[in-house]
Amino acid sequence: MISATTTGWTRDQIAKRVAQDIPNGSYVNLGIGIPELVATHVPAGRTFIYHTENGLLGMGPSPAASESDPELINAGKRRVSMMPGAAFFDQATSFAMIRGGHLDLSVLGALQVAANGDLANWSTGADDAIPAVGGAMDLVAGVKRVFVMTTHVTKEGEPKLVQRCTYPLTGRAVVTRIYSDLAVIDVTARGFALVELAPGIPFDFVQERTGAPIIQNHALETKK
Repeated sequence: MISATTTGWTRDQIAKRVAQDIPNGSYVNLGIGIPELVATHVPAGRTFIYHTENGLLGMGPSPAASESDPELINAGKRRVSMMPGAAFFDQATSFAMIRGGHLDLSVLGALQVAANGDLANWSTGADDAIPAVGGAMDLVAGVKRVFVMTTHVTKEGEPKLVQRCTYPLTGRAVVTRIYSDLAVIDVTARGFALVELAPGIPFDFVQERTGAPIIQNHALETKK
């Protein structure tokens, strides 16, 4: 059993690292949970336009409790703010935006990511699992790129980055890049490839906690 005790990036630091890779002016959907933190880490000089499935384009970060509106929420029922120029619309229009390829990027959590980019993020297959995959299936199929934010291993110490997913899939070969507490990893035609290690984390430490081989020199190759 792999120890689940690690050092590395905190959730906020992972979110900040993700934000660094989002181009200015991108239309972005943030998944429920850890991905919502990205909204609080927009780099200076950049603007991201956030979309939420329940019908808001131009979503802002969660406001202070004294300034929140109980009727202004995201798809995860978290209270959010609204940026200048934001627009409201019905859910059919919202999913037409997703399915029509109008979003540049979605940032999602994960239960497992396979070396070929398969994503499982909605069910472990247990009898008490939620009844359906929901909007995540549309998001991974309709956007141009999918970033995943996750801890590198489960609470039990099992790898989340695996050779092949054993949980029900959200989408096949859809993940572009993975941001964990230990590393940034690309999904390539050759499998997982290291982009960056969290400060103080050696490569071998990450490889031991990954259920598939990681190409180590990918970051150098991409700079050539």
